[in-house]
Amino acid sequence: MTTPSPAELRAVLLELVRRRGPAKTVCPSEAARALSPDGWRDLMEDVRQEAYRMADDGLVDITQQGHVVDGRTARGPIRVRLH
Repeated sequence: MTTPSPAELRAVLLELVRRRGPAKTVCPSEAARALSPDGWRDLMEDVRQEAYRMADDGLVDITQQGHVVDGRTARGPIRVRLH
């Protein structure tokens, strides 16, 4: 499996959150599965890191239990939504 570029990760995450719509979230695993249905687990950290960069850029919010959090310090599952 070839590791997707940051641009590819970003494009898939943006497509998923835009398709889901405002105030709705996606799990990073959805992006990983879209990129590699069989090897998605290996992509999880790359997807999360790109989601954090997207949050830094003001494109998305990282949430837990409906609250915006800093994904880099959050413990447990995160979700991604349009900013």
